[in-house]
Amino acid sequence: MSSEDFAIRIENISKCYQVYESPVRRLKQFIVPQLDRRLGRQPRVYHQDFWALRDVSLELPRGQTMGIVGRNGSGKSTLLQIIAGTLTPTSGDVKVNGRVAALLELGAGFNTDFSGRDNVYLNASLLGLSKEETDAKLDDILSFADIGHFIDSPVRAYSSGMLVRLAFAVQAQIDPEILIVDEALAVGDAKFQAKCFARLKKLKEQGTSILFVSHATEQIVTHCDSALLLDGGNVQVQGKPRDVVNRYLDILFGKPQAEKGAREEAEALIEEAVIGETARSAREEGKTTPASSGALKNLVNGAYEERVNYNPAEYRWGDRAAELVDFHLQQGDETYPSQVIPRKPLTLLFKVRFHQHVVRPIFGFAIKTKEGVTVYNTNSEWQSVPWIDEGQAGQESVVSITLPMMLPEGDFFVSAGIASSSLQGEVTPHDRRYDSIHLAVGSVTTFTGLADLNARINFETQ
Repeated sequence: MSSEDFAIRIENISKCYQVYESPVRRLKQFIVPQLDRRLGRQPRVYHQDFWALRDVSLELPRGQTMGIVGRNGSGKSTLLQIIAGTLTPTSGDVKVNGRVAALLELGAGFNTDFSGRDNVYLNASLLGLSKEETDAKLDDILSFADIGHFIDSPVRAYSSGMLVRLAFAVQAQIDPEILIVDEALAVGDAKFQAKCFARLKKLKEQGTSILFVSHATEQIVTHCDSALLLDGGNVQVQGKPRDVVNRYLDILFGKPQAEKGAREEAEALIEEAVIGETARSAREEGKTTPASSGALKNLVNGAYEERVNYNPAEYRWGDRAAELVDFHLQQGDETYPSQVIPRKPLTLLFKVRFHQHVVRPIFGFAIKTKEGVTVYNTNSEWQSVPWIDEGQAGQESVVSITLPMMLPEGDFFVSAGIASSSLQGEVTPHDRRYDSIHLAVGSVTTFTGLADLNARINFETQ
């Protein structure tokens, strides 16, 4: 690979810190070895060497994303600081081609006495932008950060979430050639994280090289072209994200933690199976009949964007010949729940309004994690649901969806859309609203993963 084909190249980087038990030993290290040398003695050592990194090598091609994983203290942040130029390696060689924007420690590079607006200009100048260039991008930065009037307040008054919003907005909106992100996105809320990952995807499409550190393994698998695992300052494995993540999980949850007694493991599995069966029975008993057509229409007589669960960072497109104008969420007696109860059916309604004549309309929806992993995706045509053959201008229709809520604990986003299909199978999108509804699912104790598959564990005694 030529020097023009890579964004970052690291060869045999090592970083050693001198660790002292007390300030007195640090003072002795400064004075005594010099006296020993003058007297012809072997210099005494009053410190211990701690190697944060040992012979680490990696290469990040232009326009690709590399994820770095590892346990706390494995050397990830040290490596990123060396690449960003804020730390000097003990040995080895670092080559960086392009302007680097780094989001390392929360608040790094911010003056706490300055306002958020002043810090935008300060950070932009450190990244090499002139005042005129920053002025041109200011509206985009403030819109992305979305912290309102606090932009003119001193940064010392910001919450950690507000701080990372502003920091990421500056770094991501200046279109860097290389972007380094160290776990900063974990501080933001679910909606902001979704917006950040959408921005990272756009930057990558524009040719930005991204170095991304996260403990969230799904983020590494979903957003990275390659990955690297550090442990104890050494590279354990480097390659495909899924392979690296599997090895990382092996280290986290491998043999040292798996040596539980067989009895305890069996009891835990049996308990999970019993809980699952109890919840399944409760779902069967809690089945309800759908509301009448008139009642459904009355529930969707507002505006989509005014609903509590609406995500203003949605991505919307289409020719609007038909439009999704409102939605309704209900679980039991609660409307627009702030937290969805697992295993309890959730009703989701959409109002479709036709502005033009639409032949063979198709309604579809999807549920994704905040990292963009699709959990479920379907539409009326795939399910062969009988609907209108054509929609006339001014006509409205209500779509009803029942979800059994087999999702794990966490944040999810619902995307919905209306399209039409010609006899030749050509699909025309009319209104697609990606990640437009936020669902926060409550605690689940019987499984982990993307969805509950209702697996049942049984034991037979021989």
